[in-house]
Amino acid sequence: MPYLPDHDAVDDEDLVLEVIAAHPLASLVTHDGTTPDVDLLPLLAERTEHGIELIGHVARTNPLSTSGRHEGSSLAVFRAADHYISPTWYPSKAQHHRTVPTWNYVVVHAWGPLEVHDDPRWVRAAVARLTNHMEAGRGEPWRVGMAPREYTEEQLRQIVGVRIPVERMTAKFKVSAHKSDADRLGARDGVAADGPGPGAGSNRDLLVEWMSQPPQRG
Repeated sequence: MPYLPDHDAVDDEDLVLEVIAAHPLASLVTHDGTTPDVDLLPLLAERTEHGIELIGHVARTNPLSTSGRHEGSSLAVFRAADHYISPTWYPSKAQHHRTVPTWNYVVVHAWGPLEVHDDPRWVRAAVARLTNHMEAGRGEPWRVGMAPREYTEEQLRQIVGVRIPVERMTAKFKVSAHKSDADRLGARDGVAADGPGPGAGSNRDLLVEWMSQPPQRG
């Protein structure tokens, strides 16, 4: 990402992969050489002997599956949590009023060339791995082999697999880490107590947790 202050940067690869695993629905930005486009799709991050790769699938009718629809690097954006921050939540406002609104968020960006895979075995394995990840922890997890074989094969024929070998990955934890403890925790309490409205983002409890103990502070 073009703007990543040191106080927002997190380079703990294990933590970054945990964020992706917990929030796999990515905004996948591609470019056909003329126009950028965005698709929403879940992606599974896996460590391999060659590095990190993202695995997923799209409908065969999706233009993303067409050769030439994705030139250069593609960008997968994983958003974990966000919320508006009111300047009234900073205790320092009462002292000098030098406070302004902002928005806190946690996001991961991963870049790499997008590959389309049309081999049935590759696609089935990718679907199975992604499904197993999403079903993990459920009392009665669904498995690909539980559906009738002919139905599964019919569904698999309608999709193609996608793979992105990650060439670069950055994580931004904008959680008021550069603020004084009093202002950071004041903003945290404001987020925790805030009601519905245009500033109510996603995964409030998770953002509150990271604002309590910013990972970039060690």
